[in-house]
Amino acid sequence: MSHLLSARVLVFWFLLLSIPLQVVAEAPRILVLGDSLSAAYGIEVRQGWVSLLEQRLAGKYPHVVINASVSGETTGGGLARLPALLQQHQPSVVIVELGGNDGLRGYPLNVMQQQMTEIIEKSRAAGATVVLVGMQIPPNYGPRYTNRFRDIYKELAEKFGLPLVQFLLEGVATEAALMQRDGIHPTAEAQEKILDNVWSVLQPLLVKE
Repeated sequence: MSHLLSARVLVFWFLLLSIPLQVVAEAPRILVLGDSLSAAYGIEVRQGWVSLLEQRLAGKYPHVVINASVSGETTGGGLARLPALLQQHQPSVVIVELGGNDGLRGYPLNVMQQQMTEIIEKSRAAGATVVLVGMQIPPNYGPRYTNRFRDIYKELAEKFGLPLVQFLLEGVATEAALMQRDGIHPTAEAQEKILDNVWSVLQPLLVKE
């Protein structure tokens, strides 16, 4: 009888200890597929807008954030990494913050648009809602290129019916005090504003606990 009781106690504690792990495993995931602007380039990771997003969600929303952003990433690089990320994390939301490096390097915009299209299609095929984050590049690339670059995000959002953050660095890029010395990457002080730009589009998609 004592052996039977001990076995039941062990089973009880096993089930009890497994509950938190199951809850974490089933928590909806937000995958951030981005470049240096989401990888907290030049500042501490905990200061970046993605880390601030985790803090804002904590205790209010059940979501877990996976930051798959890599400094220097292009749409081609993001597309290549995406299948493995989708399989591993099975996100419910994919935030796509890419294209800036394509533009700064003068890559063909038709190629960039096609690669963004494939990122969107693969994410949606995996059951994720895609949030598209718009970017802009400096005017010294010429009006034809810069305008076309900016318009790609709007066109993709309209084509696929996606929530669109018009410009990640809205209210930041034109403020010298909020940009690092390279003029490309925002400071730690700018991250809350960047998060607000994303949050206004992301928050309506989330379900509170």
